[in-house]
Amino acid sequence: VGLCGPSPSSSTPGAERREKQYRAHRGFGDRRNGVISARTYFYADEAKCDQHMETFLHCIDASSGSLEDGFSAIKLTALGRPQFLLQFSEVLVKWRRFFHQMAAEQGQAGRAALEMKLEVEKLQEALANLGIVTKAESQHWFTGENLGVSGTVDLLDWNSLIDSRTKLSKLLLVPNMKSGQLEPLLSRFTEEEELQMKRMLQRMDILAKRATEKGVRLMVDAEQSYFQPAISRLTLEMQRRFNRDRAVIFNTYQCYLKEAYDNVTVDVELSRREGWHFGAKLVRGAYMEQERERAAQIGYEDPINPTYEKTNEMYHRCLDYILEEIKHSRKASVMVATHNEDTVKFTLRRMMELGIHPSEKKVCFGQLLGMCDQITFPLGQAGFPVYKYVPYGPVNEVLPYLSRRAQENRGFMERANRERDLLWREVKRRLLAGSLFSPNH
Repeated sequence: VGLCGPSPSSSTPGAERREKQYRAHRGFGDRRNGVISARTYFYADEAKCDQHMETFLHCIDASSGSLEDGFSAIKLTALGRPQFLLQFSEVLVKWRRFFHQMAAEQGQAGRAALEMKLEVEKLQEALANLGIVTKAESQHWFTGENLGVSGTVDLLDWNSLIDSRTKLSKLLLVPNMKSGQLEPLLSRFTEEEELQMKRMLQRMDILAKRATEKGVRLMVDAEQSYFQPAISRLTLEMQRRFNRDRAVIFNTYQCYLKEAYDNVTVDVELSRREGWHFGAKLVRGAYMEQERERAAQIGYEDPINPTYEKTNEMYHRCLDYILEEIKHSRKASVMVATHNEDTVKFTLRRMMELGIHPSEKKVCFGQLLGMCDQITFPLGQAGFPVYKYVPYGPVNEVLPYLSRRAQENRGFMERANRERDLLWREVKRRLLAGSLFSPNH
């Protein structure tokens, strides 16, 4: 069932040559194992996915009824078979890696993702030399309205070649640099897999439409790194359609990932070019132990930043980039989802420096219900949009999640206890002095 089923090598052509990170792995089939800091869904069947969708619809309705500008969070692994997300993620990563390899061939290794620009002439020659397509065959790839007009192709142009709208051949071959063999980029889906994929997209569409109707913003939660390329890509497709006038769909960026800044900058640039509103929720990340264990066990590079300090730097770097975008275009919105006081102070300082007023509601904050109230309430009283993230569900599932968050944030809990003790001492002092309601004694 889901990723616990038989290895795809028995049924999928070329599965043995799949990237290690994107192979189904029996030991990690049930992604709930070792993950209690985030809600993780397990694929049972399509009927269960429909139930999850109905639950999400109820959440959207509840959010709409309780406040203006509400948020509701969804997880894409709750809406379809994760195997599809694995396969689609592998396709996207292979395609991006191929671009970087071509850029290295043209002497651009080490540049930032958006600064790499391939010369179309050289690119066509390289594709022909690799035996992928002839120069004449690839000619029509680069004749779009903007694509290749400048004589160069950047990562966003490149990504658009496998955009669902351009219908590039499903049999496109890319070289496996290790084996030297040409391989199909898109492995063929079975008829049932095609149906599962369509159902997932249909469920996403239903949720996005309901959110738009109800005036609720939809946050697509981030998940494990080996699903994330597909989740982000599908979320971008929803943003293209539903974020025309305001940021309705929010993508989530995990700043403990080494590639977080590249992901943010590439997506912001896409929103600029296409003219829609960028919406982001920034988190540090919730799957670190499981991610590291899986990388070590299966044998691929750990995708997580090496230290907490590096993750902090990444968070502030991504946040600063989005705040600058808000200042320049006012067509971006960000939720700063954090329990870290330094990050909150950093955000407030940068907003003031950049002239972003809280009343614009382009920047909001999020903390878990019952945690960090000493951050949440002062922000709210100062006029900043601030939200409490409400976990709910069966006690045996929710309690481990909450206990883990309490453990992670014990420093804040200790501070809250000290604050409570000081307040209680002051109340007792005033009672004894007979001046309960006067702060002047």
